[in-house]
Amino acid sequence: MSREHRRAKTDRLDTELLKRAFLGWLRGEAGHCSMAAIPTIEEEDARRPNRERENLVGERTRIVNRIKSTLARFGIRSFKFTLRHADEWLNDLRTAEAGSLPANTHAELRRDIARLRVVGDQIKEIEQQRLQRIKQAAPSEKGPHAMTRLLARVIGIGVETADMLVNEILSRQLRDRKAVARYAGLTGSPDESGNRRREKGLSRAGNARVRRGMIQLAWRFLMFQKDSALAQWYRSRTADVRGGTRKTMIVALARKLLIALWRMVTTGEIPEGISLRPAVA
Repeated sequence: MSREHRRAKTDRLDTELLKRAFLGWLRGEAGHCSMAAIPTIEEEDARRPNRERENLVGERTRIVNRIKSTLARFGIRSFKFTLRHADEWLNDLRTAEAGSLPANTHAELRRDIARLRVVGDQIKEIEQQRLQRIKQAAPSEKGPHAMTRLLARVIGIGVETADMLVNEILSRQLRDRKAVARYAGLTGSPDESGNRRREKGLSRAGNARVRRGMIQLAWRFLMFQKDSALAQWYRSRTADVRGGTRKTMIVALARKLLIALWRMVTTGEIPEGISLRPAVA
C-alpha cells in the first residue's frame, strides 16, 4: 500500500484479521497463531500471598524512611522506633536544641509507628500461613508445595524466593529452556538490519518479579555455592575483574541458574556441585 496514506483501522478490519489468524491456526500452519496459556483461578490465587508480601515490604520501607526523615529534621538519629514500646518513649525525645517535639509531629510519629507495627504483623501472618501450608502438604504430593520444599533445600535459597519462583514460573507448563528464559525476560534483544547487528540488552518482556529475583539470587548464589559448576563458570569468564563484565555475566548466570532450577523441580536433575540442606521428613 502507499506509504503516503495511513492504514485504515476499524473494528471490522481488526475482526477480519483475527478471523484469518484463527483460520490459519485451524489449518495447522506453524507459527501462524500462538495461543496464550491462561492460568486457572487456583494458580492465580496461589500468587497472591507472595505479591501481597512484596507490597507490604515496600510499604514498610516507605514508613521507615518517612519516620527517619521526620526525626532527622529535628536532629534525632539514635531513636529506635522499631522497638515494641517506641510510641511511649516519644515524650522523652529531645531535639538538637534540647526541646520537645511539636504536637503535630509527635502525633504523626505516633501514627506512623502504629502503622509500621500493623504492617509488620501482616507480613508475619503471611509468612506463617505459607509455612503451615508447606508443612501440611503430604511428602508424596507432587505440585507447587513439593517444588518449594525441594528448592528451599538449596543453600542460599530461602522459602520466600522458592515460593516466588515456583508460583510465578516453575509450576507453569513451559515447553523448553528457551521458553523458561523468555518468560523470565532474561533473553537478549538483538537489533539486525542488513549487515548491522548489535545487542540492545535485556528484552524486559517477561515477568519482572522473576527477573529481579533471579538477578538478586545469582549474586547470592556466588556467595553460598562457590564450589558449584555454575559459580566456577562465572568466575572463569570474569577473571579480568572489570565491573562491566561482572554485571553483564551475572545476567547470563541468572539465566543458566533459572534453567538449572527448572530442570531440578521438573526432572529431578540436581545441578552439578550444588550443596543441599538435609531433607525434612
